[in-house]
Parts: sequence; C-alpha cells; structure tokens
Amino acid sequence: MLATIQKPWDILPRWLQIILGRLVLVVPQMFGVLLVTFFLIRLLPGDPAVLLLGNMATPEAVAQLRDRLGLNHSIWVQFADYVRHIFQGDLGISIFTSNPVTVDLLDRAPATLELIGYALVLMVVVAIALAIASVVWRGGFIDLFARVYGLAAGAIPDFWIGLLLIFFFYSVLGWAAPPFGRLDAILSPPPYVTGFYTIDSLLAGSLETFRSSVGRLILPVITVAVVNAGALMKMTHSVFSGVWRSEFVQHGRASGLSEAQLVRMALRNSLPPIITIVGFITGFLLGSAVLVETIFSWGGLGQYAVQAVINSDYPALQGFILVAAVFVLLVYLAVDILYELADPRIRT
Repeated sequence: MLATIQKPWDILPRWLQIILGRLVLVVPQMFGVLLVTFFLIRLLPGDPAVLLLGNMATPEAVAQLRDRLGLNHSIWVQFADYVRHIFQGDLGISIFTSNPVTVDLLDRAPATLELIGYALVLMVVVAIALAIASVVWRGGFIDLFARVYGLAAGAIPDFWIGLLLIFFFYSVLGWAAPPFGRLDAILSPPPYVTGFYTIDSLLAGSLETFRSSVGRLILPVITVAVVNAGALMKMTHSVFSGVWRSEFVQHGRASGLSEAQLVRMALRNSLPPIITIVGFITGFLLGSAVLVETIFSWGGLGQYAVQAVINSDYPALQGFILVAAVFVLLVYLAVDILYELADPRIRT
C-alpha cells in the first residue's frame, strides 16, 4: 500500500495553521474597520478647528486651520491620505494633545492592559470557583449567593460599583488608596520595561512603588471584575452542571475517584465554551473599562478615547479604534488556539 503523501500545510502544527489561516482574513477585516470608523467619526458633532480656536475665532482663521488639518479636502481624499499614512506607521497628530497618536497610544496602553489583565484573572478565578461550588454543593449558601449575584451583576452599572467602592473603602473606612491615577503623587514611575507598574517596580527593586501601584489597582480591578464575572459564572454554571450530571462523571464516582478528581475531570470537559465566553469578555473589557478609567483617573486608553470624542479629535479616536480592533482580533486568535488545545477533536 502506498504511503499517504502529506501536503506541506498538513505538516505544520495546528496552532500555526490557525494563525496563518486567520492572517488571510486580517487585511479585509482591518480595511473594513478603517473604512467604517473613518466615515462614522466624521458624523460626530463639532468642528475640530472651532474647538481648537474657540467660538470667537474668525471664519478666516477657522478656514486656515481646517486647511492645515486637511479637513477641507473631500472625504475620499482624506481617507486615502489616512490609509497611506497608516502604511507608513503614522496615525497622525492628536488635535488635543499635539502629540503623535502612536506616542499617546503606546504611553497609555500599558495602563489599560494592566487594569484589564488583573481584572480578567480575578474575574476568571471568582466566576469559575463560584460556579463549581454552587454545582457541587447545590442548595447551600454558596449556591444561593451565586444565583443572587448572577442576577444582580449584569444589572449594576460599573461606574456605580466603582463609586460605591470609593465611598466605603476610601472615604468612610480609609482602607483604600485615593482614586487618582496609578501611583502616589510623590512617587515617580519605575523605569519602563513592560509598562506595568507592578512588574516594572519589582524589576527595579522599588517595593514602595510596588505597594503604591498595587494599592491603586485594587478598587478599579475589583470594579471591572465584579461587573463582568456574572456572565462568565452563569455560563460556567450551565456547562459545568450538565457535565457534572453526566454518566461518565457518575462512572468515575462509582470507580472510587475523589471529588477533587471528578471536579478536574468535569472542568476539563467544560473548557471549550468557557474559553469562548472568556475571549468575548476580554475583547469587551477594553471598551467597558472607559468609565472605570474615568472614575479612577487612570490615564489609560479608555480615558484617552473619551477625551478624543469630547474634543472631536479625529486622529486620536481613529487610532484608539484601530488599536481596539487589533486587540480583539488577537484575543479571538488566542481563543481559537486554546479552543483546540482544550479539545483536539474540535476543528476551528
């Protein structure tokens, strides 16, 4: 019998096949994001030139500034210039900060990624632990708490949770750090390595900076995690409870496996849908952190986007949406890879 001839594509690891397959779709997806974003942003009320010069500016001064900003050209000419500059690595100059948008985004991105990164870890741990406990000890106090929390979490706005945490833990009890930025005012940021103050301060050996950065993270991280953990907990509860009542778990219990072994086995078989919802929430966190960053004066991408909308800062807002789109695409790519690692029988 002749041996089956494998194609070069089949020799590649599956995770690499997924990455290469998704790269084919990245170009049309990003072009669609650029096109839609560019035209929708132009529908925002307000003239950047008038906002910069003030309402008392003369029509001649406004016209000169609009011409300098390229706003007097046709919309298609503006879009063509924008795309051409993107291919050159230039996202434009922020009208509000007067800095290159790329510089602003690189300066603010670590703050947002640090916030949503720690919030995501806390959210996953709390949600999965509550879901498993409520299924294993059905009818107990944890089950009742999980049901009430699952109903309330999606109905409570994140800014309200944040304000309550600030009021009780900072204003009343005095336990939390003040909600003003990522570090105490008397401290300097650690030397830039990752952009995460918690990590960079440890690398620099500055325990005081590390304690300050952790203290400033606690309330915003809890705010983001509490609001978004409810959806993950309910999905995990639904999937895990079905697996927990399945015949193979009952067979494992009859075979003498411990409860901890049964939980690990059931959780492993519940992972694919859990990974999917975690990926979806991760992409959502970048936008949902906007109000949280504003409340805690965090100085991240969300606060930058709000300022861009208020000031009709077209380059800054376009740059933020472009970064958000790339972030979401990378998250979904990671989800596809983890999906197959969790269950190799699934072909994404």
